[in-house]
Amino acid sequence: MPDTNWLPSASIESLRERARVLALIRAFFNTRDYLEVETPVMARHGVTDVYLSNIPAFFRGERYCLQTSPEYHMKRLLAAGSGAIFQLARVFRDDELGRWHNPEFTLLEWYQLDIDHHALMSEVDALLQCVLHCAPLIKKTYQQAFSEACQIDPLSATLSQLRQTVARFGFGEVLPQDETCRDQYLFLLMSHVVEPFLAQEEAPVAVYDFPMSQAALAQINHGVAERFEVYYRGVELANGFHELTDPEAQSLRFQQDNEARICKNIPPSAPDVYLLQALKHGLPPCSGVALGVERLLALAMNLASIASTWAFDFSRA
Repeated sequence: MPDTNWLPSASIESLRERARVLALIRAFFNTRDYLEVETPVMARHGVTDVYLSNIPAFFRGERYCLQTSPEYHMKRLLAAGSGAIFQLARVFRDDELGRWHNPEFTLLEWYQLDIDHHALMSEVDALLQCVLHCAPLIKKTYQQAFSEACQIDPLSATLSQLRQTVARFGFGEVLPQDETCRDQYLFLLMSHVVEPFLAQEEAPVAVYDFPMSQAALAQINHGVAERFEVYYRGVELANGFHELTDPEAQSLRFQQDNEARICKNIPPSAPDVYLLQALKHGLPPCSGVALGVERLLALAMNLASIASTWAFDFSRA
């Protein structure tokens, strides 16, 4: 049989719909006075996040990193006085491949000044209704989502209670018996129990106010991290934050990330000194969110995977 791998993974009709949705996204932000920006794909610094890995690139014998997100560069623009900004960025993540993953994908990321994560959730809601014509966003706290799906309080449950809950849902053998990290149990319950539970909702769901240990780059207030994740039809669509602006706190987060990487036998990653310099100069109060464009397109077009949303997925690249 002839080799057909030269053919695109998306139909031409799907590519036309992709172009239409991207134009719709740009119009959404243009009417709200956002500035569209472009930032480097290849840069000197990568991420320290334990759960993300940069794909390396080399230029004139020096190692660089393909960016997992435009976040650090966009925050440098915010510190320089850009005002509200958005970007449709091509990003790269190592070891991510599957129905909803591709090592190279498009990330819609935007930042608005002087708002918290609740106001940003409202804007995410407006965008999703514009693109997906879906019901209004449902909001649940992290505690509420776990209480409804797992019948536990994720913020106060003991290690023993978490182990019992994981076993009750049939996942007792997934983690090592001597696992002592509470977040590993919470991650497992979120992906295998909570997310499928949320998929029963007719509307997208925003889960907000995460445990402090999962703050990433979010502010911490009243004992919780001011961040949110949006799910729709069993797909994680977006991850948003009331952004951390304190350079000392950010530097400490980088240090803690690298300590965790070393514990997991992952090579440490040098902190992005440019971002820290920008924070010292002054990052204005803001909230930001990143949304997977191919996942959004797959939902908008009723497709079974993201492979059919772009010209050539990784298997045909």
